[in-house]
Order: sequence, then C-alpha cells, then structure tokens
Amino acid sequence: MTKTSTCIYHFLVLNWYIFLNYYIPQHGTDHERSQLFQGGIQSKYLTLLNLFVFLAFWSLFFYDRNLIYPKALDNIFPVWLNHAMHTCILPFSLVEVILRPHHYPTKSTGLILLAAGVFSYITRVIWLHFQTGTWVYPLFATLSPLGIAAFFSLSYILSASIYLLGEKLNYWKWGGMMQPWMKKK
Repeated sequence: MTKTSTCIYHFLVLNWYIFLNYYIPQHGTDHERSQLFQGGIQSKYLTLLNLFVFLAFWSLFFYDRNLIYPKALDNIFPVWLNHAMHTCILPFSLVEVILRPHHYPTKSTGLILLAAGVFSYITRVIWLHFQTGTWVYPLFATLSPLGIAAFFSLSYILSASIYLLGEKLNYWKWGGMMQPWMKKK
C-alpha cells in the first residue's frame, strides 16, 4: 500500500475512535453516565486504550459476562457500540499488519516497554480502586489479592504473546520486502 493509502486508513480509524470517545460518555441517562464513568471517566477502561482488548474481553464475556460487562450495560450501550469498543480492534490491527511493514525494537526492549505500559495501567486500576472503593471491572471484586496479582501477571503474558505474534506476522508478511534500514541487525 502507498503512504497515502496508509495515511487515509489511519485518519479514518483515528476519527472512528474520536467519535467513540465523544459518543460513549454522551450515551445513556445522566444518572447512568455518572455511575458508569465516576472516578476517572472512561479512561479507566482498557477498551479505550485498545491494547489486546478483543481476546481478553470476549474470553471473559463468554465465560461470565457479569465479570467484565454486566447485562445492565445493555440498557445503556447498544450492541453495535459494544462491538465498536471490543471487536473492531481485531480487524483494525490485522489491516495494520497488512498495510505497511513495522520496525520492531529488540525483543527485550519491546517487552520492557510493553511491561511499562501494562504496569502503568495496573497502577491506574489499583489507584482508582483506592480512590473510589470499587473496581473498574467487576471481576476484580471476586478475586483475592493473590488472584488479582495472578490475573495481572497472566494479562502481561497474554499481551507479550500477542506482541510477539504481531512481530512474527509482520516478519512473515514483510520480512523479505523490508527496507535495509528496517531490518534488525
């Protein structure tokens, strides 16, 4: 794909997320919104960060939806909005792999940066719990402190696995076609 096509694609996806960031807090009654977005607005949800959301969200949703997306949210958010938040990242990410080659840092640097991002999010989730007395996701209320630590550890392992898979897909698709400056040394 040309750089122009890639820029147009990125512009469209960016506008999709700008729309969602505007639309989500506007949806539902004032009382429902104040309850749902208390203590950190929607930035408390990993959904808006769109990192590794698809697999984690839908796995928990199909296991027991009340652990991550209680049925009461169906009255606030229509089905299409749930998919806009939790499903669209998969095709967007796959198109991104297909569009252009990406230069990954060394494995250790990439995994350390990923760990820093995950640690930052975990810190935010825990801080919000101490500030509001409630967990961002109902799942955490059902777990012991050891269970929460295990969940966060497994989340990092899943994230690292997806990161490494993305690196492999990138090499599989673009390995022979990457510019010399993009190849690892």
